[in-house]
Amino acid sequence: MRQAGIIAAAGLYALEHNISRLQEDHVNARRLAQLLSGLGSVEVDPSRVETNMVFAGFPGPASDTVAKLRRAGVLVNAEGTRPNLVRWVCHLDIARADVEEAVARVEPLVRASA
Repeated sequence: MRQAGIIAAAGLYALEHNISRLQEDHVNARRLAQLLSGLGSVEVDPSRVETNMVFAGFPGPASDTVAKLRRAGVLVNAEGTRPNLVRWVCHLDIARADVEEAVARVEPLVRASA
């Protein structure tokens, strides 16, 4: 457990220096969910997005989606509770323009697998 102090230090730093901009992450996540929901075959309910995380279902296995998105320059993770669910996280390094760029990169991949 000696690493707990390192993890705690990162959490304390975030609370002391980034809490004021956390709302921006939440707004970006809602925007991401709205844009993804417009792609048709992506299952996401923007009204359920309350934090900086978006969970979206894609056609096919999440592991395949994660690999395709990585090749397109979009980093996401398989969520794990459903075979097609992917987790997106908006954070201080993600701006609104990044959200829109990510969805622009996702759209042709979704259209191709539909």
